[in-house]
Amino acid sequence: MRVGRLAAYAGLFVLGAVVGTAGALVQGGFFPAGLLLGLVGAAGAFYGGARAIGTRAGAVAPAAGWLVAVMLLTATRPEGDFVFAAGLGSYGFLLGGMAVAVMCATLGRPSQPGGSAARLGK
Repeated sequence: MRVGRLAAYAGLFVLGAVVGTAGALVQGGFFPAGLLLGLVGAAGAFYGGARAIGTRAGAVAPAAGWLVAVMLLTATRPEGDFVFAAGLGSYGFLLGGMAVAVMCATLGRPSQPGGSAARLGK
C-alpha cells in the first residue's frame, strides 16, 4: 500500500468524522430538513469516497470516521449534556447513516465503457 493511498484513506476518515459531527448537530436543529441534509451529506461522503478511490474501502474509510464521531457524540457527559436526544430524528440519523454506509460500501463497480458485449477470450 502506498503512502498516497494511506493519506487518502486518512483524509476520508477525517471527512467522515466531520460529516458525522455536522450531521449530528444539524439533524437536531432542523428536524425534517436537517435529518435529510445530514443523511445526504453522509451519503455524498461515502459514495464520493468509493468513487474517488475506486474501491469499496473508499466508502468504508469515511463510514468509519462517521461512526466514531457519532458514537462519541452519543455518550453523555458527567454534567448530563448530550447531543442526541431520544427521538425519531436521532434514531433516524443513526440507523439511516449506518444503512447508507452499508449501501455505499456494497455497491457494485460501474461497467467499463466501450467494452464489447462478447466475453474475453472467445
